[in-house]
Amino acid sequence: MSQEGFDACKPSVSGFVPVPPSLACCTALADADLQCLCLFKNARMLLQAYGVDPTLALELPAKCNLAPNFHC
Repeated sequence: MSQEGFDACKPSVSGFVPVPPSLACCTALADADLQCLCLFKNARMLLQAYGVDPTLALELPAKCNLAPNFHC
């Protein structure tokens, strides 16, 4: 995912009250390698270093209707 795509998705995967993913986020996620996202499932500290909640990040594909049954 590009930095621009990451920035578009960050409000949906961080903070105490994350917002629903934007069209820009979902568009960026549609072009991303979702299996790559699974690599971060066990690297929680890395995602947290960028202010990303790993649980919310793994929920994005379903929230964007890209892979309703997506599981790592």
